[in-house]
Amino acid sequence: MTPGKIYMDNCVTSPLDPEVLQAMLPYFSEKFWMPGTFISTGETTNNALDEFRQIIAKTLNADPAELHFTSGGTVANNIAIKGLANAHAASGKHAIVSLVDYPDLLTNAAWLEKQGFEVSYLEPDEQGVVSAEKLAAAIRPDTTLFLTTIVNHVVGTIQPMAEYKKVLENAGHKIYWHADAGQAYGKMHLDVKDLGVDSLSVSAHKIHGPQGIGALFVKKGTRMAQLIHGVSRIGSVQPGGVSIALIAGFAKAAEINFADLDATISQLRGLSDYLLERLEAEIPEIELNGPRHEGRISHNINISIAYIEGEAITMMLDMKGITVATGSACASQGLKPSYVLMAMGKNHVQSHGSMKFTLSRYNTREEIDTAVKALAEITAQLRERSPLYQATHSQEK
Repeated sequence: MTPGKIYMDNCVTSPLDPEVLQAMLPYFSEKFWMPGTFISTGETTNNALDEFRQIIAKTLNADPAELHFTSGGTVANNIAIKGLANAHAASGKHAIVSLVDYPDLLTNAAWLEKQGFEVSYLEPDEQGVVSAEKLAAAIRPDTTLFLTTIVNHVVGTIQPMAEYKKVLENAGHKIYWHADAGQAYGKMHLDVKDLGVDSLSVSAHKIHGPQGIGALFVKKGTRMAQLIHGVSRIGSVQPGGVSIALIAGFAKAAEINFADLDATISQLRGLSDYLLERLEAEIPEIELNGPRHEGRISHNINISIAYIEGEAITMMLDMKGITVATGSACASQGLKPSYVLMAMGKNHVQSHGSMKFTLSRYNTREEIDTAVKALAEITAQLRERSPLYQATHSQEK
């Protein structure tokens, strides 16, 4: 067994592009300098950082000055949410989030409640969509903060960002809006000016960049309280020594991924459509979780397989060198049902039987054929051992 020989868990992290590794290597060795002034080493690093920032800012249609490097998407989320909350609490202590948002947002919402905020938790529909109407109904005179995940990390549902924008513009007072774009970045077009968000987080390792580096967009003029204090090396939002090598890798990954974003999206959409087609053709009694086609991000397929546990399937596929996920990759410890699927109205059986495939440009149709064949065989084996399956299908034998 070769671990990860066929890797279909790109929601969690994606393989490093070889060109990205090459772009980073000089900054681990001869170009290890921190930015500075008056001396050639520091100025050389300053110039490189300016170039990297421009490359990544362009992918979001942001001004380079609005882009701040962080040591990951989670850190970016924390800086934004806590920074906005602390800066504007005097205007009101009510925040809005949804029951299906990424754990970063939900754990920060819990922190807000401990700080005296009231938090409204919006419910999704059966497809995982959180409607703009529910957002509008939750807004109060003291609402100061709205948090959302652009693409759901479990079922791939794309939230109605344009409709949210209209609601917030018509709220009658300023509501600061933070968006987690971890699963959206590099998989769909994102324009921060069109979106209207005040802050937005992205991460490099979801687009074949290095782990441990992310970025936070903060709209020009947005006041945000300082969360982390120290010497400003790379920027003031996260002081200290953020890795220049990782930033170089982030920029190269963005440059590659966004060279032809439409082609990237088309490739991923083709692979995921093919995967779903093969799954539905080869395995009876499965159910797609979340919307089909354009309402779903291009790389995500989440299904529930009746009568068996997703954890057992995941382990058996792993023994064959095939990596997939079950439930929520960030909340599946302890064999708990996925909170996202439960909020969407799924029952415990559907949640525990869920499988999530997230693809990358390195996956192939041949890999999909191999994975589906293995999954079909495992499903048949496990159903043979399932008393519930045997009881409901006894007349078929």
